[in-house]
Amino acid sequence: MTNPIARVIGFSASAAALGLTMAGPGRAQTADLILLHGKILTLDERSSIREAMAVSEGRIAALGRSTEIMELAGRKTRVVDLRGRTVIPGLIDSHIHAIRAALSYSVEVNWIGTSSLEEALGRIREAARTAKPGDWIIVAGGWTPDQFREKRRPTQSELAAAAGEHPAYVQLFYAWALMTPAAFKALNIATDADVGPRGKLDEDADGRKTGGISGDTAAITALFSRLPSPSFEQRLAGTRAFFRELNRLALTGVVDPGGFGMAPRDYQALFKLWQDKALTVRVVYTVFAQKRGSELEDYRNLTQLLPMGMGDEMLRFNGIGENVAWGMYNNDNPSEADKAQFYEIAKWAAERRMSLNMHWHNDRSVGQLLDIFERVDRESPIKGLRWAVAHLNDASAATLERMKALGVGWAMQDAMYFDGERFQKEKGAEAARRAPPLRTALRIGVNVGAGTDAHRVASYNPFVALRWMLDGKTVSGTLLRGPEEAPTREEALRMYTLGSAWFARDEDKRGSLVVGKLADLAVLSKDYMKAPIEDIGRIESLLTMVGGKIVYAAGPYAGFEESPRR
Repeated sequence: MTNPIARVIGFSASAAALGLTMAGPGRAQTADLILLHGKILTLDERSSIREAMAVSEGRIAALGRSTEIMELAGRKTRVVDLRGRTVIPGLIDSHIHAIRAALSYSVEVNWIGTSSLEEALGRIREAARTAKPGDWIIVAGGWTPDQFREKRRPTQSELAAAAGEHPAYVQLFYAWALMTPAAFKALNIATDADVGPRGKLDEDADGRKTGGISGDTAAITALFSRLPSPSFEQRLAGTRAFFRELNRLALTGVVDPGGFGMAPRDYQALFKLWQDKALTVRVVYTVFAQKRGSELEDYRNLTQLLPMGMGDEMLRFNGIGENVAWGMYNNDNPSEADKAQFYEIAKWAAERRMSLNMHWHNDRSVGQLLDIFERVDRESPIKGLRWAVAHLNDASAATLERMKALGVGWAMQDAMYFDGERFQKEKGAEAARRAPPLRTALRIGVNVGAGTDAHRVASYNPFVALRWMLDGKTVSGTLLRGPEEAPTREEALRMYTLGSAWFARDEDKRGSLVVGKLADLAVLSKDYMKAPIEDIGRIESLLTMVGGKIVYAAGPYAGFEESPRR
């Protein structure tokens, strides 16, 4: 059988006489790459589906029928025969801690996608077999007991048996961690006092230590910071590998909100790949408040030589957040001093035309945040600055109306896929039935960007998130969200593409496949529009392109990938 993937073909005719959607006069008429015989979901204003595409100089040059697009081929044009496969715009995660996750990706064990404790512990055993003496075995998050058949957490004895002599650490969200005796010894932890404020060693009914440590976000973050830090070479390898993993899942862009423990040095691996022109994911990132009490001073210092929008199409600075100020972070009852401090920071950002994104969980208290936004808007308008609220799964219609009036977007994640049962228990079945209110937000006109909040609290797999957006079922199969808040497949896909691009101020450059936009796309293993909903979570990319460059290829396209510069 002849190879349907890539071949060199001869130039056959001028494109000037073709009746197809293509670039205007002055652009090169010979394509660098052509996709043929596919189902290209353009997500243009008419929701057009095209059969073929031409790419030139990193951008989409033409769309149309295969016979028409072939007229743009030259001697050096590469041709990809899609054989009916579906092509989508490259996915963009509107809220993912990708930079931090990448730093340790090469030295961590990943439990994402495991369906049993035995499978998860098997990954620990495999890592222990190849680890050097004294190496730590670390699972940093991205899992929940509900994904396991056993519906429980591992025990210390199970973890120790799998890890052998290696110290091992397993984190569950920002609330709990499990360590082996070797890990406790390595960190010199014997009592609650050794854990730090708000951290506690778990005990069983007989008062025996279980190996678990419970705490709040600050306590678990501080505990994690005591683990060995990867070397620069490991961080570089991890960033390269993690971004390739995102490419495997059709992701071509991320909006990164920083994260706890992220110092300036933690961005150096990312900057190195950017300088080497080896990034395979477009990254826009924000500055996250790290030190309580000096947030505004830190922002002023960090941004003196980092104006809003600094960077290029692969890496760009995008403002402040998600922890804008400690006093308002995850605080349903902020003091007047907390709110005054937040106002000063928000006003400072608005005056500099800077984006701001804020983490908020509960609709009952979000009015305090929006009151400040409205006050700032009266003094220095924020419309057009792409300010955003992240999370807020129980947003009311009234809240969404206020956000719409301010031009504030909603960065929505699939947290309830992993934690929906707890939400239902705390807020009731009726609240869970409408959470998150996706159709309501679309009806009101709030810009919604889809994402995951990975990797400490969730999986980074966008297709798992897309399936959950459509069916409203948790990882354990519990149906929570009602059909009245379920988007269509196209609406969900638009949230993960154009919706997320809005937060990066890039909706005119990417997020849909139209002539002139960046050629960011993915060829899927299954037809997203027709596959059974339960199969959507298993979709992968067979070929991912960023700016016309093939950064990932597998299966029938395995030989087609271009090597990044190093």
